[in-house]
Amino acid sequence: MKIVVDAFGGDFAPFEIVAGAVKALQHNKDLNVVLVGDKDKITEILQELVFVSDRLEIVHAPDVVTMEDVPTVAIRTKKTSSIVVAYDYLKENDDAVALVSAGSTGATLTGAVLKLGRIPNISRPALAPILPTVNDGGVMLLDCGANADCKPEYLLHFAIMGSEYMKAIGIKKPRIGLLNIGTEEEKGSECVKQAHQLLKASKLNFVGNIEARDVLRGNVDVVVSDGFAGNICLKTIEGTAEILFGELKDIIKSSFKAKLGALLLKKNLKALKQKYDYKKVGGAPLLGVNKIVLKCHGNSKADSIASTIEQAYILGKNKLVDKVKSAVEKNEEK
Repeated sequence: MKIVVDAFGGDFAPFEIVAGAVKALQHNKDLNVVLVGDKDKITEILQELVFVSDRLEIVHAPDVVTMEDVPTVAIRTKKTSSIVVAYDYLKENDDAVALVSAGSTGATLTGAVLKLGRIPNISRPALAPILPTVNDGGVMLLDCGANADCKPEYLLHFAIMGSEYMKAIGIKKPRIGLLNIGTEEEKGSECVKQAHQLLKASKLNFVGNIEARDVLRGNVDVVVSDGFAGNICLKTIEGTAEILFGELKDIIKSSFKAKLGALLLKKNLKALKQKYDYKKVGGAPLLGVNKIVLKCHGNSKADSIASTIEQAYILGKNKLVDKVKSAVEKNEEK
């Protein structure tokens, strides 16, 4: 099983990406990684890391898709860029099960659809990060930006894909919540109200509407939303966490007593920060395409890249794409 990695995507590429791949290989002896990018530069970094492995393959790609490039144009014209070559490799090799990239979100999403294609009967792929919850679990939020405008059936398909993902990571009967402006069934836009009825009639474990303030409480395992509201929800959570930890840091510095208290709570505060630091979380899967695609934050460093590669390995081993296809087929047969 091979995981393909866009070695030149991300703010800290290629060094942190290559270093992350090395960490993932050291952690998992069954893993094989394909690094795609400028071969000379990747080889130079590997020499610096003093790492040689027959489970690491390098595929040369001299070009890069930048944040300034128009995604659809770049995917069609920059044929030797790392992300395009990575998708081509993924599509053409049966033993390659997933792609990991910290590069342009637009290019990663566009490339997935154009190069890999959508799963049959899936209306739209969805970007689906997992967020930490207060009960030390995790909640998947989808969509969080790939589809700003949605139809009710899109949200049903998001729920099916999210449910299958959570089953793949060990949750037997995932609880599905629909992001809304209130918990009452009759609230929300016409699209959300119709989606509510579709989810209610499905065989999914749908528990009703959920408000944004309850997303991190751990009462559901999957939160379904259109990409517009989902992205606002996600960015609000990330921004709030950054502000609160910044404020806490200032408070700790404000007096000797505060510093002393922080010293006593150092271990607890560090654990809390790591729990809610989105930069430490692995990649967000793009669900709904014919192979596994994981999009990391652009500022991801080696640890995050390594955890995302390992995440991709687990999803590949659990045959996530096949399970999503099967679940969608069963829904269509109803």
